[in-house]
Amino acid sequence: MELISIDDVRAAADDVAGTVLRTPLLRTAWDDELWLKPESLQPVGSFKLRGATHAVARLDPATRSRGVVTHSSGNHGQALAYAARTFGVPCTVVVPEGAPQVKVARMRGLGADVRLVPPARRLAEAERIVAETGGALVPPFDHPAVIAGQGTVGLEIVADLPDVDVVLVPVGGGGLGSGVATAVKALRPTAAVIGVEPALAADAQESLAVGEVVVWDVERTYRTCADGLRTNLSALTLAHLRERLDGIVTVTEDEIMVAAGRLLRDARLVAEPSGAVATAARLFHRDELPAGRTVAVVSGGNADPAVLAAALGVLGGAPA
Repeated sequence: MELISIDDVRAAADDVAGTVLRTPLLRTAWDDELWLKPESLQPVGSFKLRGATHAVARLDPATRSRGVVTHSSGNHGQALAYAARTFGVPCTVVVPEGAPQVKVARMRGLGADVRLVPPARRLAEAERIVAETGGALVPPFDHPAVIAGQGTVGLEIVADLPDVDVVLVPVGGGGLGSGVATAVKALRPTAAVIGVEPALAADAQESLAVGEVVVWDVERTYRTCADGLRTNLSALTLAHLRERLDGIVTVTEDEIMVAAGRLLRDARLVAEPSGAVATAARLFHRDELPAGRTVAVVSGGNADPAVLAAALGVLGGAPA
């Protein structure tokens, strides 16, 4: 299976410039060797804007004019809606029932036609709409252009911290991890790129252990509060992660919420549970991680107010 290259990521950086925010690296007050990459500051609140924008930019203009379609629990749907609006084309998002209402409302606010379906039907419905409209399917992670777009996160990390030793990146479908690992390992081969996922949705860890995609059903993955990380890997993302990821750790639900509270109070960053997992790994599993200058990717900040209130309530469990 052909993997993307650093040249693909550099090309993506050119495509997303002007639409995507070049987020800074932020030092943390509680850890002298930890920097945060706040993708929560993107116009749509997550890193997903990078891959969506690059994928739409690469479409044939005639195909693009018929619209873009995707399936998403929220962040990729918002990103594609934003990218589609930038290019002036229609966007339809198939959303699994139970997705956070704040994300659904924002997708609609960006002009997307939102279709709610049972979680197991999300891909099939998206494919049906594509067949009906002739539009283009832009999947959340299982596409080289999407992976290359997400890889621009890694380009920026190495540009801003050339001697980075460790990059912690959330893993759901694996697009972000695949892209970041591609960029970081090409530019800083000695750095370790470590994936982080919830223990209650640890299908990526299991997939990497056995060497093939292991699918966890929705009854298992929907136990985690990290709704953006409930998706299984694809063959394409697994191939990238097997080749370029240095390891993967899991974090508990309590650890995720404590990390979200720490980010909110001490870094002034709003992080949804999915966006807090990398920070949780550094807070609670430091002994499992390589030492040195570490960047934790805060992948998104589209959290319901009730989730933020809960995160503030459990902050007392955070390590000093």
